[in-house]
This record gives sequence, structure tokens and C-alpha cells, in this order.
Amino acid sequence: MTGGDEEKFGLSDAELAVRPTIYDRTALDGKTVLVSGGAGGIGRAAAWLFGRLGAKVIMSGRSQEKLDSLVAAMRAKGLECHGAVVDVRDADAVSEFFDKLCAEHGPPDILVNSAGGQFPQPAIDFSVKGWNAVINTNLNGTWFMMQAAARKWRDAERPGSIVNIVVVTAHGLYGVSHTIAARAGVIGLTRSVAVEWAPLGIRVNCIAPGAIETDGWKVYTPEARAAYPRSNPMMRAGNTWDIAEACVYLGGPAGNFITGELLTVDGGGQLWGETWTTGKPDYFKTSI
Repeated sequence: MTGGDEEKFGLSDAELAVRPTIYDRTALDGKTVLVSGGAGGIGRAAAWLFGRLGAKVIMSGRSQEKLDSLVAAMRAKGLECHGAVVDVRDADAVSEFFDKLCAEHGPPDILVNSAGGQFPQPAIDFSVKGWNAVINTNLNGTWFMMQAAARKWRDAERPGSIVNIVVVTAHGLYGVSHTIAARAGVIGLTRSVAVEWAPLGIRVNCIAPGAIETDGWKVYTPEARAAYPRSNPMMRAGNTWDIAEACVYLGGPAGNFITGELLTVDGGGQLWGETWTTGKPDYFKTSI
């Protein structure tokens, strides 16, 4: 990083446009996929992959500028896509968004809930505002999108598939307890409604990424980032394409007999390793 330029992390649009995939390029022809948080790291990779496999992709997010940039890049490669600003924390806004989406494009076949955010901080220092901000986005926002999609599928008497992006909650992610709480709630919701909604033909699953390099890494300290590749037995960080390919597997036809599942994509980190988003405290560095 030189000349004052901001350090970049993750895969660029140029890389996502050509990155190799195991899937056939016509695997999702005729499908419509909605990706919330579509302009973010994981959501962006998912949007590119679904689009490259023949799907019409709708990306939602908070920044019109970021969405427009992604739409332009994907359309330049001949992919069918659209972007829409929606605040997932607002249930009424989500409902209105789905009404408009279904009127213009029909109900989506697949929903990928990638919208979310958090900030690293010791839990003891969370403010009420900071706590609520993360819970409202990561838990409530995910739920509002899930429920709105399920209602459209029920009313149209057609099946649907939801993939919720969460985090590894079982072992070794410290410094973001608010998002652990929110994402654990999403996992519980997923398992519950997977049973309730199965008679409707709706599948609901989760993907838990481990240390995945995205542009969001810039909020973490260099010390914390340097330790991420050693947070799993494969001794490396993953990338957003790893998660995008998992989304296609769980959300698409390959996952047709899978529901209520949590797929962990972390290089084995849940079995061995730990991730400190705020850097490991001195006590844990020196204790045996």
C-alpha cells in the first residue's frame, strides 16, 4: 500500500467475472435469485456466480452507488441483473420491496440473505445503540426477508429456497458477541421454519463462513488480520468465491433434499483454532 491509497481486500469485479467454477454455465437458466447485501463482499461474489450460471439476479442493499457499480459491471459481461435500495431493518419497507419485485420479475426462486454488519469491540463496552444496530440488521433484517419471501411463495403456491449467511458460532470468534447472538438466532430460526415451511416446498439453510477475506477486513487491526490464516488447520483464509459456490450448492437444485442445515465453510476452524477480531488480549498471549 503506497501513496496513501486505501488497502483493498477480497476479490474484485474483474476477478469475479472470470474466476473458475465447477458449475455448468447454464445450471440456473430461467431462475431468479435475490441477494440481500448484494454489493458487499460475499453478496457480491454470490451475485456474480448466480448471474454467470444463467440466473436473473436482483441485488438489494443500502447504497445506490455501490449497487449501480455492480449492476454496470455485471451487465457489461452480458448478465441480467437489477439493483434496489432497501432497508432490511424496516419490515414495511421489505414488504413493499417484495411487492414491487414480484410485480416486475415474479417471486424469486432463491433468496440469499447476505446483508449484515458488525463492529469489533469487547462485549463489556457495547452501547445499547451499538447492540441494537447489529441485532436489528443481522437478526431482524434477515427474518423480515425470510418471512416476506415465504409469504410470496405460499401465496403463489410455488417452492422456494433460502440461504442465510451467518458466522461460526460454535467455536473461536471473539470480539463480535453482538453478531454471534444475532446469527445464533438466525440459525435457530432456520431450523425451526425449515420444519414449518417444508409442507410449502420451502427449503431454508445457513452457511457459516470462517476467516473469509473481504473488504470488511479493513475494520480489523493488522494484528488480528495477520492471525486469521492461522485460525484453522488449513492455515489460510478463504475467499468470497468459496462461499458463493456453497450458496449455489445449498440454494440450487444440488441441495434439493437439504433443509434446516448449517454448512460451515471455515477450513476446519470450528474443530481447531480461534479468531480474535480485536486481537488476542495479552492475558491469552502469555497464559498456558
